[in-house]
Parts: sequence; structure tokens; C-alpha cells
Amino acid sequence: MSLMERVNLCNSIYILFEQSMVRYLNHVDFNVFYLSLLLLIQSKSVTSSNDTISTGLLSSSFSSRSTVKYLPGFSGPLPFYLETGYIGVSDEDSPTNNNDGAEDIELFYYFVKSERKPEEDPLLFWFTGGPRCSSLSGLFFEIGPLNMDIDGFDGGLPKLVVNNDSWTKVANIIFPDAPVYTGFSYSKSSPNLYVGDKKSSQSIYEFIIKWLIGHPEFKSNPLYIGGDSYSGIIVPMVVQCLINDIETRKYPFLQLKGYLLGNPVTDKQLETNAKVPYAYGMGLLSYELYEENCKGKYLNFNLDNVNCTKDRQKFQECLENINLAHVSEEKYCGQFRPVDNRRSLSAVVGEVFTSPEPELPTPGCRSENQNLVSGYWANDDRVQEALHVKKETVKKWIRCNFTVPYKVDILSSVEYHQNINTRFGYRSLIYSGDHDFLVPHVSTEAWIRSLNISIIEDWRPWLLDDQFAGYTTTYSSGLTYATGAGHTAPEYRPKESYAMFERWISHAPL
Repeated sequence: MSLMERVNLCNSIYILFEQSMVRYLNHVDFNVFYLSLLLLIQSKSVTSSNDTISTGLLSSSFSSRSTVKYLPGFSGPLPFYLETGYIGVSDEDSPTNNNDGAEDIELFYYFVKSERKPEEDPLLFWFTGGPRCSSLSGLFFEIGPLNMDIDGFDGGLPKLVVNNDSWTKVANIIFPDAPVYTGFSYSKSSPNLYVGDKKSSQSIYEFIIKWLIGHPEFKSNPLYIGGDSYSGIIVPMVVQCLINDIETRKYPFLQLKGYLLGNPVTDKQLETNAKVPYAYGMGLLSYELYEENCKGKYLNFNLDNVNCTKDRQKFQECLENINLAHVSEEKYCGQFRPVDNRRSLSAVVGEVFTSPEPELPTPGCRSENQNLVSGYWANDDRVQEALHVKKETVKKWIRCNFTVPYKVDILSSVEYHQNINTRFGYRSLIYSGDHDFLVPHVSTEAWIRSLNISIIEDWRPWLLDDQFAGYTTTYSSGLTYATGAGHTAPEYRPKESYAMFERWISHAPL
């Protein structure tokens, strides 16, 4: 994608967002004076003194929100501040787009304040991958303040326990269910709106701006955008659009400092071709399968190359019983069919929820058990009431909703990384699981090299409690790269992942 195409894509997002703002103001019967004031505030000539007017004018316009003090499954009051709510975002294809001005898409979110100094600590928007996997994954299985007790599930309401390695110890974190049809997010008008990479980027950008306007007390906090897995496609584009906003002074209140991505999907072709050398390096393939017939091209190869076709089939056979999220972990899934972790259990879970007796976790099935038990918890009426989920908006919560078609229309986000790292110098943290086959570290390191940025700290091990945790290297643009664990890293090595994040967000070396 060329620079002009990137600019045009951001411009189309801006236009839709501004139309959304104007429709909302018309809907709530703002007069011409206030509408003119808003447009003045959003103009490129806006000064920083207008920020307070902007946020004050719109602080309650775009979100319904509630404070949650108790959660079913957790004993006692929550030891942290939790807010849930919805923010309406626009969709140009929605049947209600031009009717009464109300936004058709309602994106649900969880917001946890930092346990240290929320008024000063960084503000992180965290997007779960999939695409269309609920942010509950990040909240309960990765970086949030609670863990779900999978092993202790006995068929009743799943229990929640404190996560001692939560990233909210040092940062305020917003966990949105995005895009539409993810988690508790929904469309008012249609169960089958078009969803794809570009639309996801549009709605996420709009969500971030509206959330910040609705929470002016956090506008001065250092701002970071992050996520894992498939968010590697979406987040760089959103960051690019936010940087454009800062440079044009469209939203001068933005305090964007950088972004971070874990196990990030970045370039489909690069990652597919990297799986074979990665498998060979991990001892999963013979030299002959690795080297002889396909010449490093396993995605777009010559179909007349019969030997390469045979090698590809053998390659698949060698990996049949490998856990692709963590190649050294068991992949025994009992009555569940083998799945590409976190990516295909919707139908099975749907059957389980209609069973007279609850299904119990199966040993050796990490992702499937997470899907199963989180589904029991999130579909409980008591839970939805506590979370202030709007009634009858989501028929059945599914951790990863792959029942709705999704269009992959951004094949690579490398150019966004290139533009951000070489032109603007924002900080970034990219980390990979060295046992992650889904997004091999080989491909991540390859696209980082393609950015042509200078190394300022050579490859070295990083330690925690004098024990090896992974490897790291640092670049002149402000990019830090680190390795360790599987897909995703905080699921497999939470203590090390927290240490990595805490050091990086505090501007300390890993």
C-alpha cells in the first residue's frame, strides 16, 4: 500500500467520524452555535486551550458506562476499579446510517484503572486478536487483574482469582470488544454488517477518540495502543491515523507515545513462508523437506512443481499433532477435534451450552478449555447484569465469534511500521513467542530487518530473578524487540511478560 493510499484510508476514516459527530449533535438537538463551536474545535487551527472545551462539551455524548464493584465468581468486592460501558461508532453500510443520527454499532468495553497512580500512569488501549475474539481473553487469560480458574471448574459458576502479574499494576487499560459482533458488541440494525480489516480500523479509531473525549481526566496520561495476534494488522494502521491527527492538530489532546504488539500477525505471505524454516529450526522437519524442492516459497509456489506439492503434504503431516500455539506443549484434546488454537470452537461451544449437563474441561486443551469455561461465565444472567450488558443485544456470548464473515483486506501492515518507525520515532515494543508456530518469530524478525533501522543495543538475553527469560535487541527508532513463550506470551509466561511490560513502559531496559 502506497503512502497516498494510507493517507486516503485515514482520510476516509476521518470523514466518517466527523459525519458521525455531526449526526449525533443533530440528534440531541444541539443548536447552530454549539455545532459551529465543535467544528471550530476540530479544525486544524485549534489551540491546546480548546481541549477543555472540546472534552467538556462531549464528555457524556458517546458512552453509557457503569462502575462494577462486584463480579459473580469473585469472592468479595473487586480490589480494583472496573468500569464497563458502550461507545457508539458509525458504519457507512448500516441501514440506520442516515436516519436519526444515532450510531448503529455499540462497542462494549472493560476499563481497569491502574493500581498504582491512575491519574499519572500510562493509558493503554488493548485489542485482542482473532479477529473477533472478545477482550475478555485479555482481561482473564493474559494481562488483566483477574484470572479464570479453569482447572477448578466443577460445573457451577466459574471462579475468578486475582492475577498477581496484571499489567494494570502500572497502567490504566481499556479492553474493547472490537469489531462489531465481538463479545458483547452489537449492531442495532443488522446481524450481518460487512466486517473487515479496514472497517475494524475505522471503528477502533473512532472508539479511541470518543473514549478519550468522554474521559477528559485521562487526556494528559501517556497514551499507548496495543494488542496481540491478529491485532498486528489493525493496530499499526490506527496508530498511523492517530499520528496524523497529532501532526495536523486535529486532536491536539492526544498524548500518543507509542504502541506495543505481541505475537503480531503482520504479513500473511511472509508468515506462511517462515513456518517451514521455523519448523526446521525447532527440529520438526528433516533437512530434505526444508531445503530441496520448494526453495523457500510455500505459499505462492509453482503448481507444476510436483515435488514441492508432495513436500507440502508431508510438512502438514509432520505437524498434525503439534500444538501450534506452543510447539512444546501437549496437544491432546479428548473429545474435541484438534483445532488451530482459539480459532474454531464456536459451533462446539454452542452445542455445549444447550446440553443438560455442563461440559468439564479436558486436560491438555488450554485454548478450548478457556473458550468453554469463559462461555459459561459470560452467558450467565447474573454476570451480564453485573457487567451492565444491555438485555437481548447478544443472543449468545462466544469468546471468538467466527460465525460472522470477515474480509481480510489488509494483507500486510509492514508499511505502517515503516512509516511510524522511520518518520516519527514513536516508541514501540514488539515481542514474539519463540515457541509460537502460528506467528513464527522468524517472520517477525524478518519484517523488522526490512525497516532498515539501526541497532543500538545488540542481541542479548534478558533476565528475571537472575533466570533466563528471553532475548532482546533495541533499535534507533525506539523499537524494542523481545522473545519468549508461546502464542500469546502472557498466557504461557505471565510473570516474565509483566516484567517485560513494566520495564518497557517505565523506559527501563529489559
